[in-house]
Amino acid sequence: MEVVWHEFDAVVVGGGGAGLYAALELSRHPDLRVAVFSKVHPLRSHTGAAQGGMGAALGHAEEDRPEWHAFDTVKGGDYLADQDAVEILCFEAIRVVYELEHMGFPFDRAPDGRIEQRVRAGGHTRNFGERPLARSVYAADRTGQMILHTLYQQCLRRGVRFFDEFLVVDVWVEEGACSGVLAWDVRRGGLHGVRAKAVLLATGGWGQIYRTTTNGVTLTGDGPALVWRRGVPLEDMEFYQFHPTGIYGRGILLSEASRGEGAYLVNGLGERFMDRYAPNLLELAPRDVVSRSIFREIQAGRGGGKRGDCVFLDFRHLPEEVRRTKLPEVTALIRTYLGLDPAQDLVPVRPTAHYAVGGIPTDTWGRVLWDGRRQVVEGLYAAGECACVSVHGANRLGTNSLVDILVFGRRAAQGMAKVARSRAMPAAPSAPLDGPAEHFLRLLGARGQESCTRLRLELQDLMERHGSVFRNRGGLQQALQGLWELQERYRRVGLADRGQVYNQELVEAFETGCLLDVAEATAASALHRTESRGTHFREDYPERDDARWLRHTLVWRAAARELRLEDKPVVITRFEPKERRY
Repeated sequence: MEVVWHEFDAVVVGGGGAGLYAALELSRHPDLRVAVFSKVHPLRSHTGAAQGGMGAALGHAEEDRPEWHAFDTVKGGDYLADQDAVEILCFEAIRVVYELEHMGFPFDRAPDGRIEQRVRAGGHTRNFGERPLARSVYAADRTGQMILHTLYQQCLRRGVRFFDEFLVVDVWVEEGACSGVLAWDVRRGGLHGVRAKAVLLATGGWGQIYRTTTNGVTLTGDGPALVWRRGVPLEDMEFYQFHPTGIYGRGILLSEASRGEGAYLVNGLGERFMDRYAPNLLELAPRDVVSRSIFREIQAGRGGGKRGDCVFLDFRHLPEEVRRTKLPEVTALIRTYLGLDPAQDLVPVRPTAHYAVGGIPTDTWGRVLWDGRRQVVEGLYAAGECACVSVHGANRLGTNSLVDILVFGRRAAQGMAKVARSRAMPAAPSAPLDGPAEHFLRLLGARGQESCTRLRLELQDLMERHGSVFRNRGGLQQALQGLWELQERYRRVGLADRGQVYNQELVEAFETGCLLDVAEATAASALHRTESRGTHFREDYPERDDARWLRHTLVWRAAARELRLEDKPVVITRFEPKERRY
């Protein structure tokens, strides 16, 4: 197949918050040619689903310090976060917030005109755990949407070139260096080869490995799957966060801002139950704690609904002004998808797959690590949910995701700018359609009997049963064996649509292959870690084991049905591991 060629100094794959902030930072260098390749229009990127806000120790509502924010992040991550990266996150968060303000971001304002900070968010405290405090800055409960609009407008203003609806199907990595990417034009059909001095992967998460998820259908782990196929390991894949309050039966997120503004959880008996599990922070404990608590109530027979498999979020005591001005998106979602009025009705909720904590290993400048430790891939970067700089450890605190994508998207761009100026334009690969690209080319002519839709549903059911909030050895072994069988069947996939223009079946078939890869890495890493920490809870190993497992997990694919797993140390600078109580 003929390939259309492009050449840029810096290429960003993904048009969400991390990708757009990186592109904007790169565009500050007028001598650099910058392009963004995104499989959806940037304003449809999943960052737009983020409702709650960004954690930053501005100290507007009450005294706050970045050191307190860092402590909460490390403790919330069950002490698996790399603390050098956490310090960068928490100190640079303040600068990022003010930069957004100067770009015109419509933050909610306090009566004195300063940026408002929301009353509380889960796991955020003052003075190293003394009590909850206000740290989240926000734009009502549409913060993610406002990030996309603000950054996209600034990128257009600075002349960033956008290739919308381009699916990246390969990342060229040879001999420890990246030379560009191969992309499929979804709208018109055809392959595009993109040579670049620096490439950033900002492709988001992979919540679609689960049946019930807050993630959109495009969140399929493309970036991690592509580099895994090129021999790069993935880090801490066993840690996948479930958000406590997904709309029952649909998985649509009801923001943590709801609980920050005073909504609370009750079980099927009408009891407010979080004092049994987190007596100090109650509903504002970290998400892994609240999610497990909900499932414990359901297992104890205290769930609600017709099948007794949910609990309820109670908004009824909140003033109408709070629901209208602070939680308009949440209120609209409840009315639209449940037909309920939060002023009068209890809202049924259940934990739902939400956030990928692990991903592509990087250093604190976003450089992808070839060995998962120190050896970098020249010219290749990753940031946002697809990356693992390990600021979240074993569990992400609410409001830290938006800060993560902005702080490390910006830092990655700063490193890319230096590389783009010092590195010669790499030559195109001698065989650009070999290697992982062959996988996509086979799909173009696939005439097998297997349905990628059926395979995806079976994959999601498998992970929902065995890789959810509670796990055990037997279930994880079944998951891994089942995934290998699905991968065999995937080789016999057939497509009914033979066209090239807007062939959505082709896109979904490619994405299903990516999901199978990241699900395999997730199940294998979860089986490997014989302890419970953060979002990873093993019923057969219910205790945290710092002596053996205060380490990150790295997983490589050596061959079909053959994986290699190793560990690497956690970076500890200030906060020694302690018992995690809330």
